[in-house]
Amino acid sequence: MRIGLISDTHNLVRPEALDALRGCEHIIHAGDICKREVLDALAALAPLTVVRGNNDIGESVASLPEHARIELGGATIHVVHDIADVPARLDGVDVVVTGHSHKPVFARRDGVLFVNPGSAGPRRFKLPVTVGLLDIDTDTKAIDARIVTLIA
Repeated sequence: MRIGLISDTHNLVRPEALDALRGCEHIIHAGDICKREVLDALAALAPLTVVRGNNDIGESVASLPEHARIELGGATIHVVHDIADVPARLDGVDVVVTGHSHKPVFARRDGVLFVNPGSAGPRRFKLPVTVGLLDIDTDTKAIDARIVTLIA
């Protein structure tokens, strides 16, 4: 199962991001959406799980949840915008998806895969514009992540 990971779009839906996420069975947006139209564009590709970021204050996005915990492909995924808001106890969680920093990274800590897909929105500083892809083998439960650079 392939899951698309995107964050910090800040009102911008890049065609390159849509192309990178095309074919995903589910898409997770880790916040800082800013306008509902971003979600509408992503929902045309796959079902969505979305959390609110610190810039999601507009009427169309302010009511989004601060965190989500979902199961996809046999893996439990916890989603929150800021890594500082990840719970201390992650019992039963296989993957944590965050955003906020605009810095793409994935790392394993104590058996949990942490993924920040970076920012697919306006470039911040000299950081790349990126999304992430999470692949879950539904037979073996193996989980792999990779960052896709849209603009270096």
